[in-house]
Formats: sequence, C-alpha cells, structure tokens
Amino acid sequence: MSLSRLVPMQPVASMPASVVFYEKLGFVVESRNDEWGWAMLRCGEVQLMLDQSINHHPGIPRIAVLYLYPENLQEFHRRARDNGLPLPELEITFYGMTEFRIEDPDGNRLWIGQAN
Repeated sequence: MSLSRLVPMQPVASMPASVVFYEKLGFVVESRNDEWGWAMLRCGEVQLMLDQSINHHPGIPRIAVLYLYPENLQEFHRRARDNGLPLPELEITFYGMTEFRIEDPDGNRLWIGQAN
C-alpha cells in the first residue's frame, strides 16, 4: 500500500484571519466553509487545510510545524514582505539550507527554505 498525497490541517482560532495571513504568503482559497470554520488553500502543488474545529477538542495539540519549499526562496520572501508580512532576513543554516522562520496568527510555525 502507498499514499498519494499529504495535506496538513492547521489548528486555527479564526479561519478568516488565517486565510488573510496565508494569502499574503501566496496561497489561494480552493474551498471554504465559514459555518464549519474550515478552508482548503493551495500554493502551486501544495495544499493546506485551516480548521477551527480542532480547538473544540480538549487535549489535542494546538500548534504544528510545516517546512515549505518554494521554487525561488528569494522571490517568495520578497513577495511575502511586499504583502505586508514582517519577516526575518534569510539565513544559511548549518544543515545546508537558506531559510526563514515565521509563525502564523495561531502560533503554528512555518520554516521556509531552499537548499544551497
């Protein structure tokens, strides 16, 4: 047996506010249900779900870490800054990646990088 894809689901307090944040990173809304507090986003071939209902279940972890691999890190970084996100400078890591790290409005961590 094999899997054909993986779509992370981010726990969020406000799906509409999170959609605005992720749109600044270049994601677009594929599907959205405001009654449920759920949305499916896409950026290129990458899909991401945002879901408020996770917060209705006590004891479930509320943060995640996603590592995003844009085709052109410098352009991705510039565009996100131009869209108003306060971003740190790009850094070269000890493990051979150039990256930056940010958090979404709910504290979910996004590490965004490209191999050197």
